[in-house]
Amino acid sequence: MLYWLMKIVLTPIFRVVFRIRSEGSERVPRDGPVILAANHQSFCDSLFLPLSVRRRVTFLAKAEYFDDPKQAWFYRAVGQIPIRRGGGEASELALETAAGVLDRRKVIALYPEGTRSLDEFVHRGRTGVARLALETRVPVVPVGLVGTTDVQPVGSKLLRPFKSVGIRFGEPMMLTEADLNAADGDEGLALRGFTDRLMAQLTELSERPYCDEYAGKPDPGA
Repeated sequence: MLYWLMKIVLTPIFRVVFRIRSEGSERVPRDGPVILAANHQSFCDSLFLPLSVRRRVTFLAKAEYFDDPKQAWFYRAVGQIPIRRGGGEASELALETAAGVLDRRKVIALYPEGTRSLDEFVHRGRTGVARLALETRVPVVPVGLVGTTDVQPVGSKLLRPFKSVGIRFGEPMMLTEADLNAADGDEGLALRGFTDRLMAQLTELSERPYCDEYAGKPDPGA
C-alpha cells in the first residue's frame, strides 16, 4: 500500500519538475515474472525507473541504506529489499532473494554493472542477471537510462529540477537451453555471451560508450 501511495504522490511531481520521456514501456509484460536490467549511473535511477512501469518494481538495495530508521521507511516504500554486499554467500543470497520475487510473479530490477558507474561509460556486465534468467526462465527487459546524472551528479544528495530524463525499454531477451547448446554446454560461456549481448543493448539504449572493464566493487545481485 505504501509503495502505491508513494508512486501516486511522486509521479505527478516528477513529471512536473523533470522532463521525463519514456519509450517502449509496453515491452514490459503486463503480468508474470520479469527482470528489468538497466545501466546504473545515479542513485535516482531507482526513482525514475519505477515511475515508468505500471507494475510494482522491486530492487535489491544495500542493507546500509536501512540502518537509519529515518531513511529505511522510504526505501521500503519505494520497493527496495535490503541485501548485504559482498561476493560468495552474499551474492547467492541476493540471487535467491531475487528468485523469490520472481516466484511470486513480480517484477525485479537489477543493475548488471553491479554498481553505479562513476564515469560516462556503460561497463562490462556481471553475470548475475544471466544466471537468474537461466535459473528462473524469466525474460529480461533491457532498460537504458538517460540523463539521470544531470539530475543527480556523482556526490550530490539533491536532485536538480527541470532536467531531461529518458527511460528506454528494449526488446525482451531470454536465456534458453539453445544458448547452452550453442556454447557446447559450457554454462559460464553461455552466461557471459548473454551478458555481453545485454550490455550491448544497454549501451545502445542509454547512448553511452562501452567500456569492457568492471565498474568498481559490485553490489549484491550483480
